[in-house]
Amino acid sequence: MAKLNVGDTAPDIQSFDQDGHPVSLASFKGSKVILYFYPKDNTPGCTAEACNLRDNYQILIEKGFKIIGVSADDEKSHKNFSEKYVLPFALFSDKAKNIMMDYGVWGKKKLYGKEYEGINRMTFIIDEVGKITHIFTKVDTKNHTAQILKATGF
Repeated sequence: MAKLNVGDTAPDIQSFDQDGHPVSLASFKGSKVILYFYPKDNTPGCTAEACNLRDNYQILIEKGFKIIGVSADDEKSHKNFSEKYVLPFALFSDKAKNIMMDYGVWGKKKLYGKEYEGINRMTFIIDEVGKITHIFTKVDTKNHTAQILKATGF
């Protein structure tokens, strides 16, 4: 599993969005990207995070950001999640966990004292040339936009 740091070049992503279209991170070059990893569609924390980004979408767009969400859910699950909550951004499917491994978000987790393997909620801010400028390992799901704007100086 990779351990990425601020200043590293963001690994490219090849995946499919919630509409089944092939997508890559390279196609977002020239824009700042909020790349957020979350455990599962339609769960309380993941829904709060997605809806916080949705509710502040216009502000983020005005600041030059594009948003990409990534989880291990398939395109059908992403499509239902996106439609249910009217999410205006892309959700990438990573069932094989290749992207998660490249970004170092798949690993050990603890819940109620039990350790298991899973997706660690993390967000990477990637600049216009593909460099990682910020990494959030402690995401405030209900206030994630505020975290991002404060950290990026907006």
